[in-house]
Amino acid sequence: MMTKKKQEELEATTLEETNALAASEDAALDASLAQDTGASADEDLNDLLADMDGEAQPDAEPEPLTEDEAASEDGGFVEPSGGEPLLGEDSAPEPPAPKPKRASRKKKVEDAPPVEEEPPAEEKPSVKDELLADAAATEPEKPAAPAKRAARRKAPVPILTIDARGEAETQENVEDTIWHEIHNAYRTRRMLTGYLGGVEQTDNGKTIAIVEYKGFRVIIPLKEMMINLGGNTDSSAEYDELMRRQNKVLSNMLGAEIDFIVKGIDSKTRSVVASRKDAMFKKRQLFYLNTDAAGMYRIYEGRVVQARVIAVAEKVIRVEVFGAECSILARDLSWDWIGDAHERFSIGDQILVRVLSVKRESLENIIIKADVKSVSENQSHENLKKCRVQSKYAGKVTDVHKGVVYVRLTNGINAVAHSCYDRRMPGKKDDVSFAVTRIDEERGVAVGIITRIIKQNL
Repeated sequence: MMTKKKQEELEATTLEETNALAASEDAALDASLAQDTGASADEDLNDLLADMDGEAQPDAEPEPLTEDEAASEDGGFVEPSGGEPLLGEDSAPEPPAPKPKRASRKKKVEDAPPVEEEPPAEEKPSVKDELLADAAATEPEKPAAPAKRAARRKAPVPILTIDARGEAETQENVEDTIWHEIHNAYRTRRMLTGYLGGVEQTDNGKTIAIVEYKGFRVIIPLKEMMINLGGNTDSSAEYDELMRRQNKVLSNMLGAEIDFIVKGIDSKTRSVVASRKDAMFKKRQLFYLNTDAAGMYRIYEGRVVQARVIAVAEKVIRVEVFGAECSILARDLSWDWIGDAHERFSIGDQILVRVLSVKRESLENIIIKADVKSVSENQSHENLKKCRVQSKYAGKVTDVHKGVVYVRLTNGINAVAHSCYDRRMPGKKDDVSFAVTRIDEERGVAVGIITRIIKQNL
């Protein structure tokens, strides 16, 4: 049985061992905590710097270690300076100095005096972002797929024609071709031919003629239309009368085929200004004043030429013969009696005429006379054989002058009536019944009486 004293000594010894063991465990725990705290502090600082910079920065190069730190990392080996021996046989190695504990950076930051915070600097774009921006600027833009489809749709597609190898043109292409022709005529002063389509009055009271050329509007002033009616213009009244007559003649020429030379064009509005007078002077010089290889004029007395009908009235027509104009009366139009020239001639017709006389005084003053009936053969005497005395024939009244009625019979014979049995007086263009009393061989007409009026022209 243990005594009380031995029991107390055993308890004291056990307590000292327990305290020593606890102290050693506390020291080891403190050392491990110190190492963990330093590493975690370094990691927390790196994360904080990364957050401040806005992106992960490359790892910085490690700072050079001092001799003591290098020695501690090499296991306590330090190269002595001054050629001192490392270890002697008699000298005992000194125990390595205890490794100083590195204070955590977090702790230093906390111990540092407070500094006023500066406003955060503007975030700079990274190098990657700058390179991407430069590449996007230098790279050509690629059109989107819908744009490609739209471009393909806008590409010209050939017109599908009925014929296998046929060609078709759009209205725009036709207009471009015609405008190109007008432009070339303007440069070369080549004559063009169009139709007189209108007569207009400008805001300042000037009269202009509108010529239609293949769908384009050509403007010709009145003074360039070469309408010479003669007469004096000394007084204002005479001038007004002359202008009125010129406007009337110009109105009667509507629909006529005329030549002109382009004097000016406007490509933006596609407007054309021309002159008929220049075209007529050019033709006069060529056909009336110049001679051919044989030394003869191209137009001379007795020559049959082609002419254009530019105006038609009841008893007269006006023609243009290669730059020179003249009027032809109804009696010179045909061997048959014509009551109204409109029945046989129209504006724009091309007819054959015989030049009876030519006066070549100057380029501006060329006067000609022509007729139409001399081109054809006179069949009056042959037709008289078809007529018998005391016979009746139907005909139409062509004219009534001083009580004498002129009739054109249906068989082609000219007849003259001095009296009428109908209570009504015959008028022009009336259908009548004509009785032949005699035949005038010298004049080539039949003489008789109008028995009745078949139909009046009211």
